[in-house]
Amino acid sequence: MCILLLLVIPIIFTIIILLFRNNILNIIINIIFAIFHLVLSTIMFFSILNSEFLNFNYFTVYFKTDSLNIIFLMILSILNFAVSLYNIEYTKNIANDRKKGTNYTILYILFIIFMTGAILSTHIGLFWVFIEATTLISTLLIYTNKTKAALEATWKYLFLCTIGITLAFVGIILLSIGNIGDIPLFFEDIYNNVGMIEQFKGSSFFVRMIDPFWLKLSFVFIVIGFGTKAGLVPVHSWLPDAHSEAPPPISALLSGTLLNIALLGIIRYQRIMIKAKLSTFSNTILIIMGFLSLLIAASFLLKIKNYKRMFAYSSIENIGIIVIALSIGGLDNYIAMIHIIMHSLIKCSLFLTSGNILDKYNTKQIGKVKGILKLYPLDGIIFLSSFLLLIGIPPSLIFLSEFLLTLQFIKNGSIFLLVIFVILITIVIYALGNSIIKMVFGKSNFAILHYKSGIFSYIPQIFLILVAIFLSFVIPLFLSDKLLNWF
Repeated sequence: MCILLLLVIPIIFTIIILLFRNNILNIIINIIFAIFHLVLSTIMFFSILNSEFLNFNYFTVYFKTDSLNIIFLMILSILNFAVSLYNIEYTKNIANDRKKGTNYTILYILFIIFMTGAILSTHIGLFWVFIEATTLISTLLIYTNKTKAALEATWKYLFLCTIGITLAFVGIILLSIGNIGDIPLFFEDIYNNVGMIEQFKGSSFFVRMIDPFWLKLSFVFIVIGFGTKAGLVPVHSWLPDAHSEAPPPISALLSGTLLNIALLGIIRYQRIMIKAKLSTFSNTILIIMGFLSLLIAASFLLKIKNYKRMFAYSSIENIGIIVIALSIGGLDNYIAMIHIIMHSLIKCSLFLTSGNILDKYNTKQIGKVKGILKLYPLDGIIFLSSFLLLIGIPPSLIFLSEFLLTLQFIKNGSIFLLVIFVILITIVIYALGNSIIKMVFGKSNFAILHYKSGIFSYIPQIFLILVAIFLSFVIPLFLSDKLLNWF
């Protein structure tokens, strides 16, 4: 029942917005929707946590919560709540254009609905449909400001992601070709039947299996397809443009939630490859793409001049770390999940704060933004705090995930890869720190008019930082038994 409400009620909200076309009503409904989404997601989360798989956790076989997707759903709900609060201030800038405000709010809610549908999908084909739907909706959101640069970024995003999603669809077709046992293409059914299984039916045995050759071939297309949406190198080139030109609330969701959903598809398929004993093949592909992502991100961050693009390349770096964690194993993917949670919260905070900085300085150029802490202390504190958590200063969970990842490299005897990993991470931290410290502490060489932001330009980031710090203490305690056994 909860999932039905989560997918249907928001559509009613969009109809109300479309009928009344009132900016105040748009804001109110947006907040109500965010609270509604967060409450239902929290109910489902605790039912999973307490192993109470109650009836409201599904309403058809095509949508269901489990111990994996519920984490992605909670991340989406928390970020949606924070961004909806930020939208109170953002929509003031478009309050004089009732049509633009209405269109933005409708598209925003539909974007959340489609991401929710993708997360809860149990069928690989349905998952693909929702991923494609998020592409179409987010394309319109990226073009919200209707500038020449936004138009270019929008077309690039639409073109590349459409190609990527098409390749993922080819991967699903290849999976169907190899499905000689007529296994339903639900993630759970594929996982349970991926190997050869002899079953007795009537007076004879029959076999349910997926041909390993087609499974490997489909994995290549699936990873390239969903990897395009996730921003993995070498299929990442849309990401810096789209993130830098999209409105700050949309940049925050693109980095904090949409990339995660593409990763969810890769994680589910990687589990299937492990079950089929083809992990050597899949891990090789993932680790190559992961290190390429780190390398490209580190290279561009050293010479970056646009702070929104800087955070976009930081997202590419963190997605690279996550797929490396998936490929080398350890703690049943907990290392990757820890990193996903923390990166989503903090990157959302940074993109929202970058919106404040853009409003105040009217530029995206790093060299023209200096003295944030002196001129706008609250922005400076939030910006600096988010940066410190992002680079893994304790108690940040990113410190824990990177520390555990380092130990896993050592356990696997992959010292050469560990050295490369440490060097690239060090370059990234230096590049980010060099830019952000200048922005926060540098001395401004020109006069800046005092700009006063509303309270909802700060509450979302403070909320996200507090959640991140809280989880940095709670999650290690929750994993204490696993960590002790692992050590």
